[in-house]
Amino acid sequence: MHKVLVVDDDKVLQQSVKQALEYHHFNVDVADNGKEAVGAIYREKYDLVVMDVNMPEMDGLQALTEIKKHDKSIIVLILTAYSNVSDAVRAVKEGAFNYLEKPITSDNLVALIKRALKARSMVETTAFSAPTLSLGNDGEDKFVGESNSMQKVFDVISKLAQVKTPVLIRGESGTGKELVAKAIHYNGSRKDNKFVAVNCGAISENLIESELFGHEKGAFTGADARKIGKFQYADGGTLFLDEIGDISPTMQVKLLRVLQEKKFTPVGSNREISVDVRIIAASHKPFEDMIKDGSFREDLFYRLNVLPVYLPPLRDRSSDIPHLVNYYVKYFNTVHALNVRGAAPDTLEAMVKYSWPGNIRELRNTIEHCFIMESGDQLTLSSLPQQMRADGQVSEDQSNEQEAPMDFQDIKNSVFDSDGDMVSNSPYQFTFATQEEGVVKMDFQVAKDQFEKEFIVQALKINKGKINQTALNANIPKKTLLRKIEKYEIIPKDFY
Repeated sequence: MHKVLVVDDDKVLQQSVKQALEYHHFNVDVADNGKEAVGAIYREKYDLVVMDVNMPEMDGLQALTEIKKHDKSIIVLILTAYSNVSDAVRAVKEGAFNYLEKPITSDNLVALIKRALKARSMVETTAFSAPTLSLGNDGEDKFVGESNSMQKVFDVISKLAQVKTPVLIRGESGTGKELVAKAIHYNGSRKDNKFVAVNCGAISENLIESELFGHEKGAFTGADARKIGKFQYADGGTLFLDEIGDISPTMQVKLLRVLQEKKFTPVGSNREISVDVRIIAASHKPFEDMIKDGSFREDLFYRLNVLPVYLPPLRDRSSDIPHLVNYYVKYFNTVHALNVRGAAPDTLEAMVKYSWPGNIRELRNTIEHCFIMESGDQLTLSSLPQQMRADGQVSEDQSNEQEAPMDFQDIKNSVFDSDGDMVSNSPYQFTFATQEEGVVKMDFQVAKDQFEKEFIVQALKINKGKINQTALNANIPKKTLLRKIEKYEIIPKDFY
C-alpha cells in the first residue's frame, strides 16, 4: 500500500483529499503546512506528497526544496488556485511531478497519482540498470547509479528529464535502454506529450526516410496517400531512436540536419516542417570504431553524445540480480494474480552464476517462465529453463538433489526386458493377466490403464506433485495430464 502525505492548511480540502485517497486504498497522513510536512518526511517514508502552494510558516515551494534535498525519489504533486498557476509551473521545474488546479476532483487526482507512481516505477527498474552518466569535458565517466543507491539514479533521471538536449544510451541488447528512455521522458517536462519509439535496425533502408519524415502522395511506388512521419507525430514529445548505429550515412546526414535546424522535408515534398522533438538515441554499436572506418559520422555522434548514459551488461553486476528477481516476482505476482514468495536460495544462486547473454530482458523472460512452470509458492531450480540448467550453472551437489525426469521409456525398460518379457524384480507391479478356472484372461485396456496410472504417479513423485513441471518433464500435454489425474483419482498434493 502506497503511503501519501496530504499537506494543506484548508482543513476541509485536506480531509476531502484524505478520504478520497483512502477510498482508493492509499495509506494517508496529513500536515497543515510546509514545516510540518518536512518534519513528517524526516520521520516517515512516503511515496508521494500532495501539497498546496500557499500555506503559513513554510509555503509549498520552500517545502518542495527541502523534501527533494532529503529524498529525490518522493513524488510531489502541487495543488494550486488559478491565480497561483505560475508558482505551480515553477514547482514542476524544481522537481514536482505535476500540478492540479483547484477545485480538484478525486478522479483527476487519483489518475494523476497513478501516472506519477507508474513513472517512478520506471525509474526504480532503471535503477537496476545501473546507469553511468558522462558529464563535463574531462571525458571521465562518473558512476552515478547502482541498484542499492536509488537516490543517485533519481538524480540522473532528474538531470536528463529537465533539459532538451539529446541523450545517447549505450549498452548491449537487453540491458534496458528503452526503459531508461521512457523513465527520462515520463519524469520530465514532456511527460504529457507523446513518447514515440522507432527501431532503426528493423526498418529497411528504402523505407526509413519515409518512416521518420513522412511522404507525400505519389512520392514513390506504393505511396497512395500522404503520411506523417515519426518526427512530426512526436512533435512536443520525445522520439526514441533505437539502434541508431544501423542507419546509413545518407540518413545520418538528414538526421543531423533535423537535430541542428529542428526542420525536415517529407519525401516528395518541397515544404519544410518545423518540429520540437527531444531525441533519445540508443545503440549497442562501437561508435568509436565506426567513426574510424567511416560508417558513422563523427559530427552526428557528438551531436547525440551530449549526455551519454552507459548500461553495463548484467554479468558485470551480479549483485543486482537478487534485486531484479524480487522486482519481477512482484510484477508477475500482480500480472498472474499469484503469491509467489520469491526464488529459493539455490535457485537464486544459479541465477547469480549465470552469464545472462540476453541481460535484463532474458532475466525477465526467465522469471515469467518460472511462474508458468511452478505450481508452488517459490521458484525452484527445476522451474528454470533447460538451457540454464544444461549450461552447468547449477553445481554438482545441487544437480544431485534433483531427480532426473522419468519418461515413458524409462518405466517401460524397468518393466520389460529386451525380449519383451516382464522383469521379475521390477519396481512397478502390473497385472496383465488373470486365471479363472484354468482359463487365462487378458485385457489390453486394463493393462494400459495400469501402466498409465503408474507412469503418472511416478512422474508426480519425481516432480513433487507440480502439475506444470510434471507435464514438461514427462512430455505429457497439460490437459491430458489433468484428465488422467481425474480419471485415475490421483491426488497430486500427496506427492508434495
